[in-house]
Amino acid sequence: MADGALRALAVDAGLQPRWTDNTGADREVSVDTLRAALNALGLAAQSDAQIAAARAALAAERAQASPPPLLVAQSGERVPLRAGRPDEYMRIEYELGGAADLRLDEEGRLPPVGRPGYHRLYLGVREITLAIAPARARTIEDAAEGDRIWGIAAQIYGLRSAGDGGLGHFGAVASLAESAARRGADLVALSPAHALFLADQDHYTPYSPSSRLFNNALYADPTDVFGADRVATADARCLADATDAPGLIDWPRAAGARAALLRALYDDFCATDMKSLSALAADFVAFRAEGGEALEAHARFEALHAQEFHRDFTKWNWRDWTPELRDSGSRAVAEFARDHARDIGFHIFAQWLVDRSMARAQGRALAAGMRIGLLSDLAVGMNAGGSHAWSRPDDVLLGLSIGAPPDMLAPLGQNWGLTTFSPRALRAAGYAPFLATLRAALRNAGGVRIDHVMGLVRLWLVPDGASATEGVYLSYPTDDLLALLRLESRRHSAIVIGEDLGTVPYGLRERLAREGVAGLRVLQFERSRDRFNPPDWYPAAAVAMTGTHDTATIDGWWRGADIAARAALSQLPPGQTSEECAHARSVDRDLAWRAFVEAHVADGPPPASEEAGRALEAATRFVAQTPAALAILPLEDALGLRDQPNLPGTTKEYPNWRRRYPGEAGSMLDKADVAARLADFDARRRVA
Repeated sequence: MADGALRALAVDAGLQPRWTDNTGADREVSVDTLRAALNALGLAAQSDAQIAAARAALAAERAQASPPPLLVAQSGERVPLRAGRPDEYMRIEYELGGAADLRLDEEGRLPPVGRPGYHRLYLGVREITLAIAPARARTIEDAAEGDRIWGIAAQIYGLRSAGDGGLGHFGAVASLAESAARRGADLVALSPAHALFLADQDHYTPYSPSSRLFNNALYADPTDVFGADRVATADARCLADATDAPGLIDWPRAAGARAALLRALYDDFCATDMKSLSALAADFVAFRAEGGEALEAHARFEALHAQEFHRDFTKWNWRDWTPELRDSGSRAVAEFARDHARDIGFHIFAQWLVDRSMARAQGRALAAGMRIGLLSDLAVGMNAGGSHAWSRPDDVLLGLSIGAPPDMLAPLGQNWGLTTFSPRALRAAGYAPFLATLRAALRNAGGVRIDHVMGLVRLWLVPDGASATEGVYLSYPTDDLLALLRLESRRHSAIVIGEDLGTVPYGLRERLAREGVAGLRVLQFERSRDRFNPPDWYPAAAVAMTGTHDTATIDGWWRGADIAARAALSQLPPGQTSEECAHARSVDRDLAWRAFVEAHVADGPPPASEEAGRALEAATRFVAQTPAALAILPLEDALGLRDQPNLPGTTKEYPNWRRRYPGEAGSMLDKADVAARLADFDARRRVA
């Protein structure tokens, strides 16, 4: 079998057999990697015959001999429709009413459709959905009505409230939003709230979800639904440990206590509300019906996962279960669902509670005066051992993991252990998996941050068992995905922010800006050779930030706390010593201070490393003065904290995703120095 035929098939499938590394050298993807990637795409390539068959299948898909289930186009532009004939009867029924007869032009295109929305297009006896997208998403400028607005970013789990048992929830989010709104903030950007694995209380990384269609049940605040007295009674009955936790979350203890409380409330709910058919019961029944098969499948997975994982800790991944349980549509799974109906009901109950908690938090944020409210975070992928991959394996690229190619900071590349959607499956399903995921992120929020937005263009994928250097880039249908993103943004009146840090494909940032998707500009990364970029360098359509959950806090950066943490873990950049890193940081501090002085947010000589307070004040003023339509201050910087939430490249070595904020969510911004910092930030944002 000639490698040339295999590589030609790879190109047809959207794979890039060659790529350029961070040194500028051209690299060639191995044959084994290409075969593995093609296999995950449903294209067998072990022989010449299989390669020929795969190429023929792809050619047929491109030819669109039959209309796709969903056709994507832009408002006001002609719609290519290769599957129709000029003399064929066509009719469009608009989503919000009205209809019209249509004819194709000589080039096989429909006339322009000016109404954004999901319309029904009839081609003789055939019917498809026509998604007409606006030219731009709802922008920050639209939401802010021309003002320069600001917000804070917070890790949900780290927020404190009285009697929370050591773990944050959406009730605390609501209290924080109200407190921030009183100080002029219009947004609270949240860490991902995706569903994890309730049976495994030690799996708490928010960017490794079981499903992005549902939420982390542990973030439910049942008092929003049942009231404090009823929750207190259930808490006492299940003997949950409601004592406050220290600075670091003990996830197994705190998650176990929260799960026990939810179980006790469920038992009470079944015994009272469901029997009396109360208003709460009616709301629960409606939620379950609305969730449909996707919700039922997630609940079945959670119940099955608990059974298998508790029987044998090595059976954490569903692909290690017995064959009949790996198939979500099998008779064995149906029998399990029948025999464990109460357990499945509990997981649906937990999803109902967390959904209603998040909705109430968004409502309280808007009622407090915020113009956007909650900004959800959409993780780039999902755990291959989770409920989405189990219930809809054809949606995803099993056998491949998302990562990043080698670069200066990670010379061996990165493997994030996440799977993602197959572009072939997306097209075949009319982008239903992508739309469902996006709608889930926007359901109870005023906007979404899309993690690793470059995934709308291409992703670095690594075959299972291979090193991160042995990956391959896979292209995605960018035009369609961005069009649907713009459409859903407008339908939900929600802003969209794309996390575009790292290796960004040429022209993507400019395209996102044109289409109303804001990129990120992080102070620590905004540099041009030997200087930090001045405030007016920041684009008006971007989001300016002092840092992210993956970067050092301003206090920690100035002190070199991140260098010390990496040195203690033997994770300094290759070939560099602690002394060399400390010297480089000293130079960077001088450069940063010079930028602060030139921007008139500081004066005098640079403060010493231990004088981080002066640097923090200057940095926050600097970001506040940028022309960016939105400035976000991480809660760590608002409070002047030293330690960052996550140290990339570590797992258990560093206490990632475990830090609790000092003080309760509703009052910690009232501390004198914090209140003064936010008042100054707000005042500078309001100056045109």
